[in-house]
Amino acid sequence: MSPPPGLPGLEQRFSRLLVVPGRGADAGADRGWHVLDSGPALEDAGVPILGTILAVHGNPTWSYLWRTVVARSVDRATVAGAWRVIAVDQLEMGFSQRTGIHRTLAQRVADLGALTDALRLEGPVVTLGHDWGGVISLGWAIDHPDLLAGVMLLNTAVHHPEGVPIPAPLRLAGARGMLAASTVQTTAFLDTTLALASPRLGDEVRAAYRAPYRGAARRGGIGGFVADIPVDARHESFAELERIAAGTARLGVPALMLWGPRDPIFSDRYLDDLIERMPHADVHRFEGAGHLVAEDRPVAEALFAWLDERLDRVPSAPPAAWTAPPAHRFDPIWRGLEERADDDGTAVIDMSARGDEGALRVSWRQLDERVRAIGAGLHAMGVKRGDRVSLLVPPGPTLSAVVYACLRIGAVVVVADAGLGVKGLTRAVRGAWPDVIIGEAPGLTAARALGWPGLRISASRLPRVSAAALGVATCLADVAALGARAALPDAPGPDDPAAILFTSGSTGPAKGVAYTHGQLAALRDTLAAHFGVTGDTGLVTGFAPFALLGPALGTRSATPDMDVSAPRTLTASAVAAAVRASDARMVFLSPAAVLNVVATSAALTPADREALGGVSAFLSTGAPVGAGLLERIGTLMPNASAHTPYGMTECLLVTDVTLEAIRDAASAPDRGVLVGAPIGDNRVLISALDDDGRATGEPGSEPGVLGEVLVSAPHLKDHYDRLWLTDRAAGRETPDAAAGAGGDGRWHRTGDIGHLDAAGRLWIEGRLPHVLVTADGPLAPVGPEQDIERADAVRRAAVVGVGPQGLRQAVAVVETTPPASRPRLADPAVTAAVRQATQTPIVAVLAVPALPTDIRHNSKIDRTRLSAWAERVLAGETTGAP
Repeated sequence: MSPPPGLPGLEQRFSRLLVVPGRGADAGADRGWHVLDSGPALEDAGVPILGTILAVHGNPTWSYLWRTVVARSVDRATVAGAWRVIAVDQLEMGFSQRTGIHRTLAQRVADLGALTDALRLEGPVVTLGHDWGGVISLGWAIDHPDLLAGVMLLNTAVHHPEGVPIPAPLRLAGARGMLAASTVQTTAFLDTTLALASPRLGDEVRAAYRAPYRGAARRGGIGGFVADIPVDARHESFAELERIAAGTARLGVPALMLWGPRDPIFSDRYLDDLIERMPHADVHRFEGAGHLVAEDRPVAEALFAWLDERLDRVPSAPPAAWTAPPAHRFDPIWRGLEERADDDGTAVIDMSARGDEGALRVSWRQLDERVRAIGAGLHAMGVKRGDRVSLLVPPGPTLSAVVYACLRIGAVVVVADAGLGVKGLTRAVRGAWPDVIIGEAPGLTAARALGWPGLRISASRLPRVSAAALGVATCLADVAALGARAALPDAPGPDDPAAILFTSGSTGPAKGVAYTHGQLAALRDTLAAHFGVTGDTGLVTGFAPFALLGPALGTRSATPDMDVSAPRTLTASAVAAAVRASDARMVFLSPAAVLNVVATSAALTPADREALGGVSAFLSTGAPVGAGLLERIGTLMPNASAHTPYGMTECLLVTDVTLEAIRDAASAPDRGVLVGAPIGDNRVLISALDDDGRATGEPGSEPGVLGEVLVSAPHLKDHYDRLWLTDRAAGRETPDAAAGAGGDGRWHRTGDIGHLDAAGRLWIEGRLPHVLVTADGPLAPVGPEQDIERADAVRRAAVVGVGPQGLRQAVAVVETTPPASRPRLADPAVTAAVRQATQTPIVAVLAVPALPTDIRHNSKIDRTRLSAWAERVLAGETTGAP
């Protein structure tokens, strides 16, 4: 039978009924299949077929799941060709025949093969599967290597870990006495599946999913699928699942995995297993999406974009991964530590115990021995190259030892700082899906309570009862003891994965940024060369991403007494104590930390001021820093050259500018924050904004052009972890000449907007999403904000837009001096001062006690949030703080 007309999004012209000779349990019988097939429509239009997408649904859905993919197949057709889509209704499911036969996994794979033979399907074929349809599609792929060109998967699994219970919804549905009641006699299982979809899934679409399953006689296949879940080796389908799992690991064709992480059935555990079997696969996790990811996100667009990019008329072999050309001899990130392995001088200082006397000092020899012991111990425990190790340890000697131990054995360190908050940290850890978690008790407690994955190792020895309660397998002391009797493995190479560093989350959910060993080494070399770092420099770091670079640079380092997840906790006295303890010549702080250091400078003693007077270089990065802030910190470090490098987690050092250069540019006509010229081999280009505020211009270096900042550098990230679509969107093609001497042609769209001046220096003017598209064209916010902040009553300002796109009006949201007691319209005097300070028309001025900023830097203003808040306030709604 065919689907009834009028189902939303389903075009009747794609619906076909086929009679297929059966196989296996169906041998000698013909079976009726229903499929959605875009082939006849493409043939009628005279469009050449590039290949076929064979789409297989799971339980309890049907081919309706793929309706958008089928329709897009025709909508995207050109004279050059199109991909045909065949979306099947498996037997006993959808509108295919009900035979009453119990179908095992092997039978369903055979069924699909019988269908494609009956269709006389020719290659190239790309399989597409979801839920148990993913397993079945992979079974077909393994059995048809001569036709196969690629595989595409949505939430599915080919292996379940031994000793781990199957997901609760399946366990409940399959329980004795519950199977028939929950799957066949009632719609409970179907209801549960639809409940996993986004609330935006309309009632009509939910009804369409129910259409083939009205009445118990139509739902036998739902129960049969649940009964066929191979929970252990005794199950009749276990051997077939093992065959498919093993065969999947041998598939060398291009692969794509699109995942909804909010899936209680096929969690990231199963994604991690699939990635291990197909490490060449492109992966994208749609944050916030669930089990029915095809309903939650624009999956069809992603599938065809991947086909266009990866298969491009179906190459005979999968594309090779990009490999950075070796610009010079590769020296691993731990080179500086190895060179000082016999040095009894101080390497790392832990200032968490207040004052000089309480500081914990670790020598180079001790650190090297600890790194080797922990690395060898982890390797002896089974941690291998490429395994992920999530670190929940605050900066200090322990974290330094663990990081370099992991890097030395080729394990991938996963660093997501506590400043992301519990929710953000949980999202980050689960997204990375580490094999091991090493942490202090607070982090391990969170890991246990929130169900974070990974073998748990305690940084310190815990009481036996506490260790058992937290699920801790061992501690670092025992790991090191094991390593004292074990050998280190061969060292990783420059192209091996090294680290995943999470962004601050200030522009959306924190993203994992993946670096190779070669890229980390390039970052070290860029920093050392530009700032002249030597073994005698000494480094004080109050900025978490750079707190681990001391051993790499071969210079001693100290972390001040502070909460590194909250930069505003750093005081001037703590910086002075760290400088004095380490005899440091370089201090590295975040902008938010600088604010509090200046604010607490009155507590400095003469000895503190003397210590700070010995600093020769001061760096502040993480957000653009204005001259005023650098001037204020300069009074505390009068002999230091003040620098404000520009970069991001994806490329930690791009440009640099000194306070002197900022002073010299004070009279320049340029708007924005001057962040300087590119460092070393780094390159910067600008893609001009069009009238709609989009960065569509050809990348170039013409002075004065407002646009998105594109960067290229030897230490530019390798990719975003498990975010293929995001990574694809962040890349940008440039003219061949733009790569420049020594460039590798890889460019990153930063999302920042700005311009280059005649001297090739970069000025930052805001973020791309914060551009106000007014009747007069695009308006960048930073220039007007700088104007407004010159007003005596204004401490800090944000300019945001209200009104329809193309006719946005500028609103100023300000922190005042003294601060406002509550959010409100600014006093008339403040409003007048703001409007007088800038030539940008300001339709309203709102005063708030504090502007919303990101957690890590406490300085990146959330203008998107402020804009929505200002809209509500000016519309007369009662609202609280932004």
